[in-house]
Amino acid sequence: MENWRQFALLMLVNAFVGGMVGIERTVVPLIGSEEFGITSTTLVVSFIVSFGVVKALANLVSGQLADSWGRKRVLVLGWLVGLPVPFMIIWAPSWGWVIAANALLGSNQGLAWSMTVVMKVDLVGPKSRGLAVGLNEFAGYLAVGVTAFLTGYLASRYGLRPVPIYLGIGYAIVGTVLSVLLIRDTRDHLRLETSAHAMQSVPISFREVFALTSFRNRNLFAASQAGLVNNLNDGMSWGIFPLFFVSFGLGIERIGILKAVYPATWGILQVVTGPLSDRWGRKGLIVAGMWTQAGGLFLTAATGRFEWWLIGSLLLGLGTAMVYPSLIAAVSDASHPSWRARSLSVYRFWRDLGYAIGALSAGLIADRFGLSSAITSIAALTFVSGAIVAIVMQEAAKGSRQPSRR
Repeated sequence: MENWRQFALLMLVNAFVGGMVGIERTVVPLIGSEEFGITSTTLVVSFIVSFGVVKALANLVSGQLADSWGRKRVLVLGWLVGLPVPFMIIWAPSWGWVIAANALLGSNQGLAWSMTVVMKVDLVGPKSRGLAVGLNEFAGYLAVGVTAFLTGYLASRYGLRPVPIYLGIGYAIVGTVLSVLLIRDTRDHLRLETSAHAMQSVPISFREVFALTSFRNRNLFAASQAGLVNNLNDGMSWGIFPLFFVSFGLGIERIGILKAVYPATWGILQVVTGPLSDRWGRKGLIVAGMWTQAGGLFLTAATGRFEWWLIGSLLLGLGTAMVYPSLIAAVSDASHPSWRARSLSVYRFWRDLGYAIGALSAGLIADRFGLSSAITSIAALTFVSGAIVAIVMQEAAKGSRQPSRR
């Protein structure tokens, strides 16, 4: 692959971006319930709401900033915003500090992770988008899983704070240094692709890109709603699963294993599912992936043993691996290069808004009906979302994935 050195560097940088989220997957919900004594599930998961809302908004502006400022500047900005996060969590005297730290983390993820995706798509041609996205998400979510395991292990030995969060300080510093010193902007690659592509007859505004991606183009609509529901169930699992497992008496180290298996499976398998979406098409993988996720969630809610929860986590990771790179590649397929970054930013806005919606809705359901009911409700919604993709999305013929404004 041409430009493989920059591609590999971007994978490494995105591993550090993912690690920043991984420090929170196991320990932060338990910090809320155990250290701060919060009994309301809705209040415990409020840190995910702040993360999801801010990340969604950062995604929304990241494409516009990438086109006007350049990809590298936005990537560096994302890291600068993320630097205070681990320190705020370590020193937080109240839960409000954790919520504020997650607002900054959402901005970090929305800007930095978005740019690693956009820059990799710039570096490869349209035939390899699924591979590029798969490798990017592999690096990010494998780091999420490994870090979730490590923080669970460290927390079982040294407590919830500060030792497990030290990992985040290292990630933030190294990620910032690599982005400033070694990453190069990719806008020249975009210009080359755009020059060889059919020109838009009339340049379109961000408002029109937002409408196309949200509801006017059937493929982009199908992808956006599936992305939202995918991260809705991820937001639910982030906040609810540790509390659910603790309610059965499971220790924090074993919780760390379960919280690691899901994103690690998700990350590793995207190396396979991303290229498969280039060969087999996007739609089938998305539908099957959403239904596999639903199965994993139903299994988790219906059982009370570690072994069944492990299988449920594996199914959730497998389903997400099928969905995640296929959705980003499907959005890239349906977007003209001149507005692809903006279309991806709108898709990622809807997708990551799912974190906030999932955490909030699951928290409210859990407080009223119990943790198992919250998981079951989100499982049913995930199944319905896959059915919407099956009905609405049209698979482009192999080798002729051209953007449309329909």
